[in-house]
Amino acid sequence: GWGRPRWTRWYHPPPVSWLAGKRLQLLLFGCGLLVYGLVAGARLATQSPDPHFVYQADAWLHGRLDIGKKPKKGDDMAFVDAVRLDDGSEVRGRRLFTERKFMTTGGQRIDVSRVRRNLGRTYYVSFPPAPALLMLPSAVLAGPEGNDVIPTVLAAALILPLMFSTLRRLAADRLSERTVVDDLWLVSAYAFGSVFFFCAVQGRVWFTAHVVGSLMAWCYLYFSVGARRPIAAGTFLALAALSRIPLAFAFPIFAFEAWRVADGDRRRLLSSCAKFAAPVMGFIVVAVAFNLARWDDPLEFGHRFLHVRQQNNIEVHGLFSSHYLLRNLQVAFTMIPCIGESSPYLRIGGHGLAIWLTSPILLWALWPRKRTHLHIPLWITSAIIIGMPLFYQNTGWFQFGYRFAADALPFLFLLIAMGARPLGKLARAAIVAGIVINLFGAVTFNRYQQFYRTDMPTYQLQVRC
Repeated sequence: GWGRPRWTRWYHPPPVSWLAGKRLQLLLFGCGLLVYGLVAGARLATQSPDPHFVYQADAWLHGRLDIGKKPKKGDDMAFVDAVRLDDGSEVRGRRLFTERKFMTTGGQRIDVSRVRRNLGRTYYVSFPPAPALLMLPSAVLAGPEGNDVIPTVLAAALILPLMFSTLRRLAADRLSERTVVDDLWLVSAYAFGSVFFFCAVQGRVWFTAHVVGSLMAWCYLYFSVGARRPIAAGTFLALAALSRIPLAFAFPIFAFEAWRVADGDRRRLLSSCAKFAAPVMGFIVVAVAFNLARWDDPLEFGHRFLHVRQQNNIEVHGLFSSHYLLRNLQVAFTMIPCIGESSPYLRIGGHGLAIWLTSPILLWALWPRKRTHLHIPLWITSAIIIGMPLFYQNTGWFQFGYRFAADALPFLFLLIAMGARPLGKLARAAIVAGIVINLFGAVTFNRYQQFYRTDMPTYQLQVRC
């Protein structure tokens, strides 16, 4: 080994036997890459219409937290205006739509009559920043014109082997009785028979966030089984939360696993939890500093400063409110296609389809044959992750299926895997039905608009087109 160049001496290639043992995982990655790539099609060659994370990555490469002026592409941009007041002081914020007030980044509300001069507007990406890390290579190669579709597809394809490996770890730890064939069915159901499918082939800021958040969540689950790698588990949980905030509430899963393997050894339990918490706290410090530098608020990622059609609702009711609960419950659990009298006979509303319709296999999580110690934390995590968007100001519009459910899918599929209810003919029929439905959505969404309605009255459910 010492005859090799000095800079390569640290590297030890994996043995051939290790690679041979991962043939199925490599095959799954290739399958995901092929299917997602074919369905994405021409999108792979161009930047998506909403490449926010590329803009953020490019800004970082130039030493900035903001993205400067309004970019050529992209909806849902946040901005702040700098103004000079009548006393000569300068503040940053935005004018409210619903009252004659200027809201500063610190939350102060100032009467607009005090504003004497506009000093300029600066735009920001208000979405949690972790997916922008994935876009750094694209930004290095092409700057703000970098491709965001290819990195999204690659991240999505990685989930297939990662999910399979996680399910096999559960089996090795006797937390699951599933066979290899069962696990392959579940991987297929997740990758191609859920709303994750249409998210994986879009690019675009909202869908990329779901894909990267899901990838980080599966990494977290993989390292949490048996509490084998607490530092890695904590790192990936933090990255998941910095992709999709609700994923922060997945921490009970590691805690319960650490408690199980400690087997009453308090020192071992505390050591494992401390190692897990260390990277989490590190990322929290980074996120707080990131938010303070941009918004003067440690908990503000910038959604209060979005320029969106729902801005009036946000100002009156806030980003989260029980005011939004009924409409979001309807969207998540009751939306079905509307029926027309002419071709196409079925059309999908812009609020998407109900969770049970896009993924009927999820019903198998409700009636487990067996329960493990992880059922409680998994249900708690799933309930919080699904429950938070029910109080959010946006339904997920425009979407094929209820995309906010994508954040909870990793945990719901673990419940199915550990529930031990056989994947018989009915279950496999549900999986195939989900694949057919979501293949239709992945192919048609944002391509064949004749299958979608954008004129439906907001939050009003209609059976007839």
